[in-house]
Amino acid sequence: MTVLVREDPGVGVVAASLQVRAGSLFESEATAGLTNFMQRVLVRGTAKRSALAMIEAAEELGGSLDASADVESTEIRGTAIARHWEPLLALVAEAVLEPTFPAAEIERERRLVLGQLQTRADNPFPRAFDTALRDMYGSHPYAWPPLGRPESVAQMSRDALVAHYRTVYRPDRMVLAVSGNVPRAPVLAAAGRLFRRLPAAPGVPTVPTTELRPRAEPRIVEREARQAQVLIGFVAPPVVHPDYAPVRVLAMVLGGGMSSRLFTELRDRRGLAYSVGVLATARTGPALFAPYLGTAPGNADAALAGMLAEVARIRAEVIGEQELARARAYLLGTLAMDRRTSARLAWHLAFYELIGAGWDWPQRFAHAVESVTIADIARVAQRYLVHPTVVVLRPPREGGG
Repeated sequence: MTVLVREDPGVGVVAASLQVRAGSLFESEATAGLTNFMQRVLVRGTAKRSALAMIEAAEELGGSLDASADVESTEIRGTAIARHWEPLLALVAEAVLEPTFPAAEIERERRLVLGQLQTRADNPFPRAFDTALRDMYGSHPYAWPPLGRPESVAQMSRDALVAHYRTVYRPDRMVLAVSGNVPRAPVLAAAGRLFRRLPAAPGVPTVPTTELRPRAEPRIVEREARQAQVLIGFVAPPVVHPDYAPVRVLAMVLGGGMSSRLFTELRDRRGLAYSVGVLATARTGPALFAPYLGTAPGNADAALAGMLAEVARIRAEVIGEQELARARAYLLGTLAMDRRTSARLAWHLAFYELIGAGWDWPQRFAHAVESVTIADIARVAQRYLVHPTVVVLRPPREGGG
């Protein structure tokens, strides 16, 4: 197991992020949501403590303990007052090594997950976003959210959760990152002592191989809503690709902040948008680049036309130096703001080491952003902003037209 320690004497807290190379990327349509479900139950009872006792133990250290799963990784995260760093690591190890998967907690978490999935389906923007993912990725695991699908979550058994836990929790697929006012050498020694009982499980989760065939025709989703949602999806490069930094800067030119093109043109000048921006995912496989806009239902067609026009304009026209400088600065500021706390610093260390980019990827990414040129923006706009996948969610029109 890889262990990373960031010493920061200037803070009074410690944060631990234990991440495992597992997540919705390694699931199928039938098992969608299995990893997230497993993670939620993992910290809800051990051989020594009940779910409530786990919570109380973390709070007695001045912090918290929780777990979740995302697309590329899972995380058990904990925080504490700095002097309690060793009991915090012991509590994380207890959750990893001695989970009991109580039946009552499984059913409780199942109800919570199904409720969250229903909320996503009822909320216009998540509903439109999930539709865009399915149209973009088809049978690829990126097509469903880490929460999974109601049909798969409803039928998952305790045996399935335990079997999945035994498969994915293996040392060679784990990274522990600790950040805060802690001593490096003692932390490394404690981690070795606490996790040495972790067995190397047979079998390695694999990513299903599937060819992407994004939907070519625009999809109209009719659903009762006060706002219409418009998303335009493009396939973007993975996080370790040389084009990743230029594409992220391109996202800032189009939809990063109140001086971006989509904001100034469609919201300020034309009054077509309540909300507007660009979603750009960090993936080890084909990523998503998705301009989005929320607008009044009667403006949906004009908003879509305006968004497509801005995409066409940035492919046809060269941007200026001032616009490029603003976009780079906005992206670098966003990255810096995301790494303000020990918890987020630990997450970044663990995540990028886990996916193979390296623990220092954020620093290298920042340097790459600073080096992006006007020519780079023109090149990636021409290469990636093609073959859009369009989703428009709006209320039904009167008369069915």
